[in-house]
Amino acid sequence: MRLPRMAAALAGAAAILTGCSNMKQIKHMPYPRTERTDVTDNYFGTEVPDPYRWLEDDNSEATAAWVKAQNVVTQDYLSQIPFRGAIRERLTELWNYPKEGIPAKHGDAWYYFYNDGLRNQSVLYRTAQPGGEGEVFIDPNTLSEDGTVALSGVTFSKDGKYCAYSVAASGSDWVEIRVMNTADRTLTSDRINWVKFSGAEWAPDSKGFYYSAYDAPQKGVFSSQNQFQKVYYHRLGTPQSADWLIYADAEHPLRYFSPWPSKDGQWLFIVASEGTSGTEVLYKKVSEPKFRTLLPGFDADYAPVECRDGQLYYVTNRDASNYALMKVDLNDPSKVSTVIPESGGKLLEGVGSAGGYLFATYLEHAQSKVCQYGFDGKLVREVELPAIGTVSGFDGEKDDTELYYSLTNYIAPATIYKYDIAGGASTLYKAPAVNFDPSLFTTEQVFYTSKDGTKVPMFITRRKDMKLDGGNPCYLYAYGGFQINQTPAFRPSAMMFVEQGGIYCVANLRGGSEYGEAWHKAGMLENKQNVCVANLRGGSEYGEAWHKAGMLENKQNVFDDFIAAAEYLIAEKYTSSDKLAIAGGSNGGLLVGACEVQRPDLYAVCLPAVGVMDMLRYHKFTIGWGWAVEYGSSENGEQFDYIYKYSPLHNIREGVKYPATLVTTADHDDRVVPAHSFKFAAQMQHCQAGDAPVLIRIESNAGHGAGKPTSKRIAEEADTYSFLFQNIGVPYKEVKKQK
Repeated sequence: MRLPRMAAALAGAAAILTGCSNMKQIKHMPYPRTERTDVTDNYFGTEVPDPYRWLEDDNSEATAAWVKAQNVVTQDYLSQIPFRGAIRERLTELWNYPKEGIPAKHGDAWYYFYNDGLRNQSVLYRTAQPGGEGEVFIDPNTLSEDGTVALSGVTFSKDGKYCAYSVAASGSDWVEIRVMNTADRTLTSDRINWVKFSGAEWAPDSKGFYYSAYDAPQKGVFSSQNQFQKVYYHRLGTPQSADWLIYADAEHPLRYFSPWPSKDGQWLFIVASEGTSGTEVLYKKVSEPKFRTLLPGFDADYAPVECRDGQLYYVTNRDASNYALMKVDLNDPSKVSTVIPESGGKLLEGVGSAGGYLFATYLEHAQSKVCQYGFDGKLVREVELPAIGTVSGFDGEKDDTELYYSLTNYIAPATIYKYDIAGGASTLYKAPAVNFDPSLFTTEQVFYTSKDGTKVPMFITRRKDMKLDGGNPCYLYAYGGFQINQTPAFRPSAMMFVEQGGIYCVANLRGGSEYGEAWHKAGMLENKQNVCVANLRGGSEYGEAWHKAGMLENKQNVFDDFIAAAEYLIAEKYTSSDKLAIAGGSNGGLLVGACEVQRPDLYAVCLPAVGVMDMLRYHKFTIGWGWAVEYGSSENGEQFDYIYKYSPLHNIREGVKYPATLVTTADHDDRVVPAHSFKFAAQMQHCQAGDAPVLIRIESNAGHGAGKPTSKRIAEEADTYSFLFQNIGVPYKEVKKQK
């Protein structure tokens, strides 16, 4: 169902961007004076200046004054853009549709998240039956006046009597765990602090839960390095000071540890990691005092799926670059067997279980496929999905007869379906009403050639009536790293852009795992140069090989992939260099920064968000050390050589005309600390030889992105797209409302 105000209003060329007449010329205020100091580091004989080192101190008065001054310049510029208000109004309309999550049963009730449109945070509801009228169970919007306190995780005890939920303030990775009685929604006295990258993992007896935490930081909460994560058990009704230390490793301060109890209550597992890839699994019977190594590693990944009849089922890429499902006998670990073998043409993203079956979710050309198996590994059926896109769900309890899953793509928000486990049929459960006509748009997948001859896939979303004459605005997005896949997903801001005649592109670069671990490793470390949202190497859209082709010494592959995506779009007349914007966040911010300094001639606008820009010092802050397995470290001589060659901050050159640049970050980002963006913006402003603006937008009371309230997301997207339209010389045209 569509809202009546839209539909035919977008037909024809009325809303398409044309020409660049009547564009208001905007002059920005002088950039704030940024002091340059004489700090220099010596890396294996190479002297590297770091004149803005002082901006790393996020608690200093000098940094605070600099942030304030930069925001004044940026907001003054943005306030002069005549269509900024119209863009924000349209984004608000497109964002204003009902968003409902997958329902899940706990105890005798069903729970689901719901947002009626523009609430800052989605609300957790409870109902007796799926589809029935729900009651508010937890409303995070009541936890703060501005919506900056968010739920980062919710888990229920096996008996359904308790709910443990994690609360994060201002987008921080630090969370506090609280516990609620589900019967009357009263809070217990239980409060767990200094938890990071963990939630509550309930013990099967429902008397307590496991979690991972750090010692309380003494100072520099948002930037100091986190070390010595430990695993604890918390018994309900006791203070955190009484929690039992379950596991600690005094010899390895820079490791993550995640507890995973078996549902039968007999076994406890610890998944250990030294970074963002590569794990090891420890185990013991709950009654035993010490853990033993079950799956040794850090050179492969292991993800537990199910523990039953003394067998641990787990997904791994050991000897299977596209991943396989294995099982190991816990009473005789030498007995390892394959349950679902590796697929040569598809990446196994994950496996869930429900109703006595296994559900394997695959990626094939960066699109979801789902297969249903027995626990003996025999294929029952390939699930017939209602549309091409990205699915989530396909998990539940062993007694379930049906489950619910979600499917989304570039022109359709998440739609929920009910799946009959025995019969294999999907039926529509909930489809959101949207404020645009999807029939006017199309998404195509193309394959282009990167610098080294590798074929890289890219999704292109545009109006069906568009003419490819080289004059269309284009927004090119990618990530390219950490085995993170770029699969079809709906973004209201992207829909606003394409209804205006823009082209929204996502490239599947190496560095992900869309095509395997080799694809990832071709986009990491010294090969990071290879990453568009083309599905760049460095992600995991094509499995382990695709990931490895974009990490460590191969990181340049990622940048090459991204640059090649831009060149393809220009050569095929989708756009031109004076209408092309590139964008990415976090590792994608690194991507944009690196490609901007390597090929400043290729783009009109660069939009790096919360990016890793200082590749020589990233590992010194919060959990940055965990990325060394992906990037390498400047403390290693060989790795320093290739990191230094692409580090965005260190490759900005004086006398170069750089594209219009809007750097975005947040004051409470304790994952990629804002100093990265501060130093990059300061150096770019210092070196810019052209007339294009270099601005930085620093959000307050926000973090890396998770949990950001709707109001802040709309405001940031409005500013970003206003900057984009202004600097490609094409005005935004208001969409006519249907009568």
